[in-house]
Parts: sequence; C-alpha cells; structure tokens
Amino acid sequence: MDQALPASGTYVCHGITWASGDPRLLLAPVTGGPLVYAPVTGRRLGYQVSGTGRWCTGRYRFADRVRVEAVACPDRAPAESGGQCAGCVGQDDFRFAHRFHSGGHVPDALAAYMAQPHWLYLATFADGTTKIGTAAEPRKRSRLEEQGALIATYLARSPDGRAVRFLEDALTRRLGLTQTVRAAAKLTALAELRDLAPARAAHQQHLDRATEALSGLNVPATPEPWTPPGEGDLLRTPETGRALYPHDPRAGEHGLTVLSCLGSQVLATLDGDGEQLPYLLDLGTLKGRRIVLGAQFSSPPAAVQSALF
Repeated sequence: MDQALPASGTYVCHGITWASGDPRLLLAPVTGGPLVYAPVTGRRLGYQVSGTGRWCTGRYRFADRVRVEAVACPDRAPAESGGQCAGCVGQDDFRFAHRFHSGGHVPDALAAYMAQPHWLYLATFADGTTKIGTAAEPRKRSRLEEQGALIATYLARSPDGRAVRFLEDALTRRLGLTQTVRAAAKLTALAELRDLAPARAAHQQHLDRATEALSGLNVPATPEPWTPPGEGDLLRTPETGRALYPHDPRAGEHGLTVLSCLGSQVLATLDGDGEQLPYLLDLGTLKGRRIVLGAQFSSPPAAVQSALF
C-alpha cells in the first residue's frame, strides 16, 4: 500500500482509513481499477468537489477467514441507502455483523470471521464522552485509531464476536455507555479542547466501573492501555492552537497541508497563511463525494478567530 497521493484525476472518496497503520485517504478512481490508499499526514491535499451527489463507497469482502478488505463499487454508481448502491448492498455479507449476536441470517464467511477472538474496549473523546466498542483481533489497533479518541483501554479479550457483543450490550445497559459518537461531536470537542485532565478523569471513572461490571458478569477484565499513534499528537495537545475550518469541505475547492490526524479529523494549514492558526476539519465528510485532485486547487481565504480563547 505504499502509494503517493495522486497528482490528478477524479475519484470517489471513501474517507480516511487506518487499515495500513497510518491515516490514508481511500480513493476509488472513477475510471475503474483498484482503490488507492494515499497517505495524508505531512502532505498537501488539493481537491475540488465535483457536483453535490453521493456515490457508492463499495463494500467489505472477506479476504480470508480473519480479515476483511474494502472493495470499490464496480459501477461507481450513485449511492442509495447507507451510502451504497443496491448491487453492493446485495453482495456485502459484512453488513450482517452488527446483528450477528441477535439471530438472523449469518453467511458462512461472516460466521468464520466472527469465530476469531475479539476485543472489548472503552474510548474517551475530547469532551469526556466515553463509548464502548468491539474490534476483531486483526483490527485491534486500526479500529481504535479510526475512532479519533484521546484515550482508550482494551477491557478484555473475548473468544469470539458473539460473546464480545453480548458483553458490549451488557455494559451499555449497566453503565449507560453509548456505542456510537457522532463525528460532528468529536470535531466540536477537539475544537474546544483546553485541558486533558477532564477526559482522563472521565476515562478512569468509566474504566473502574466497567472493570467492576465485568467482574459481576464473571468475566476477568485485563485492562490494556491503547497507545495513540503519533500522527495525532498535535491534535491531542491542548496547547496547539486551532480554529475550525470556515469552509464546507464537501463543496468547492480546497488546498490543505495536513499537520496531524486523529481518526478522520485533521489539523491543516492553508497556502500562504503565515501566522494564522492551523485549521481543524473532518475529512470523513468527504465519504461518498466525487473529488478532482490537483495542485492548482486552493482554499478561499478567511480570517477567523481561534477556537481557543
């Protein structure tokens, strides 16, 4: 996957992925061919959004018994429900994973995938919101890296995907933890980050309660701290000044040099900004958009106040 950001061309953007161990823009060439995994940190990204429609972002297929991989939509078709076209939905066996533990259809490939060990984790975001989640063994790191959390802990290793989802639901009920956090909430929390102490305290409180709850379920907790990737260090540092990007990344043209990446949120500078604070934006909002890449594209100028006063 050692690919550079293409200098030109039109692509359906699949958003940011951490599957290769670092943040990359996942792009499907509209002319066909395999997906492009383009690194973003430390690079300039110039693009123009083509039109206002949403396009199918393909599906996941089982590469073997323990791994899934992204596949581009063969028709590069317009998106329908859930960001996919009907053809890709019909071939996407992985879509049954979220209801795997509650009965219903289970394709053979999904059953084999879910039979491997899974991890239960807690992830805390910049505003102290904490979610509980699960990750298959091969996705232990990348699943958390794509979340955009400040702090996270692996709670326990479960023998399979069914058992771990029962634990996830049990702790959701007992502790009132959420299983999802909206991307917009993550972005706002990072913009307002001034002190890491509240998030650390919230995480420790939830970790203590989750450990106690697992003990009550006769499940031994084996807390293992998550090591955040270095690409997000600037964003996790409250002293790093930042301002919310004043333009909609899903329309018009933009030119950004990415300094730091946390999940799909990036800190970036604009061309010729001089002493202006770096901007915070979510590249995940580009998922399903057609974009044209090119060095000639740049962001409109804007004078904004810092998000940190």
